[in-house]
Amino acid sequence: MTTDPASEPQRSFEIERKYDADADTALPDWTSVPGVTAVSEGELRELDARYLDTSDRALAQRGFALRRRTGGPDAGWHIKGPRLGDGRVELGWPLDEDGRMPEAVAETVAQLTSGELVQIARIENSRTAYHLEGEAGVIAEFVDDHVRATDLTTGIQRVWREWEMELGQAAPADGPGREAFFAAVEQAVLAVGGRPPSSGSKLARALGV
Repeated sequence: MTTDPASEPQRSFEIERKYDADADTALPDWTSVPGVTAVSEGELRELDARYLDTSDRALAQRGFALRRRTGGPDAGWHIKGPRLGDGRVELGWPLDEDGRMPEAVAETVAQLTSGELVQIARIENSRTAYHLEGEAGVIAEFVDDHVRATDLTTGIQRVWREWEMELGQAAPADGPGREAFFAAVEQAVLAVGGRPPSSGSKLARALGV
């Protein structure tokens, strides 16, 4: 018996930090961060995500988020797990062709809740992505997000700008090294008027929580 490759999720552990920024805030100078030798040209990505949960937010109560996202290099179905420090595990499956949840995704969700799923939020995002490169490769990916979110349960729309810095394959492997990197990133963010995030996730902010 063979296993359908589409049923096996792609697993990743994302270690990132978020920051808030005003619409006219200039981008930080990432060459001031130790170890960064070059910054790639920005790549524009138009993302459109629909988030699902039960009416009583069974997934959110356990720290999970389920979405279907189009656009960008990782378009598809995603389940994000509970946050562990600066990171969280993400499971990903290829994008469907008809908008219906693939069986493999439904089976995974069924392990978390038996409730009926409904769309709770739509998050559209004009994202510009940059790679911070070092001698050994990509240290991190920085993204400049201009977000338009709709709470589909109330119809309330929210607009904001935020930045994310996610560690890459050439990032420091040890805890102290990662903390030193993020400390330098935060210093660069604060220098141009960026600030700590007002919310832990785009979904929470879209829903006003």
